[in-house]
Amino acid sequence: MTDVLTDDIARFVRAAGPDPDETLIEMDEYAAAEGFPHVGPEVGAFLRFVARLTGSERIFEFGSGYGYSAYWFAEALPDDGEIVLTEVDADELELAREYMATGGYDGIARYEHDDAMAAIDRYDGPFDVVLIDHEKDRYADAFEAVRSKLSVGGVVIADNAITAGVIDFDDLLAWAEDTPLDETNEHTQGIIDYLETVRTDPAFETMILPLGEGIAVSYRVE
Repeated sequence: MTDVLTDDIARFVRAAGPDPDETLIEMDEYAAAEGFPHVGPEVGAFLRFVARLTGSERIFEFGSGYGYSAYWFAEALPDDGEIVLTEVDADELELAREYMATGGYDGIARYEHDDAMAAIDRYDGPFDVVLIDHEKDRYADAFEAVRSKLSVGGVVIADNAITAGVIDFDDLLAWAEDTPLDETNEHTQGIIDYLETVRTDPAFETMILPLGEGIAVSYRVE
């Protein structure tokens, strides 16, 4: 994980934020041991915060891995809420199921062992929060697939909006400042395409927050 915050500031944000429970600590340790690119506790705490602010009842994730972000989200949901986890790796999804069950959240979780783009077609809206965290070149497609299923006042959050091992930040900055850009890699172009899509959609207002590897937060205003 390439955190956009300095180590000291990341430590401060983590220490001043909500305390993770024992299961989240174990999940962080798993990510560190396995080199798994999860969103991290700073972003995780923000995800839960957004779910609380929006009074979320239903959440959809495009890419769930071993359930780290879903676990953070879950505590903010009511007992009759729903969070849909999608993952193509069966082992990761099973691990997510185990962690969610440990936290007591298995009853509100729906597990889709499938491509997220196929899974979203099987669900009707409205969703209150959507997390996009799968292949970068499909971010814009994910937004288009879920846009009409997001409630007014709902939020779409996209991870890796600033950096990641495959993202060229210099190219992102050039695009943001309207500097001519000859070409870039497909992952960076995917983020550019996504940001162009959400920023030009009149029904959404978007901000980039420098937490974790950067997140794009899009609020549906109409």
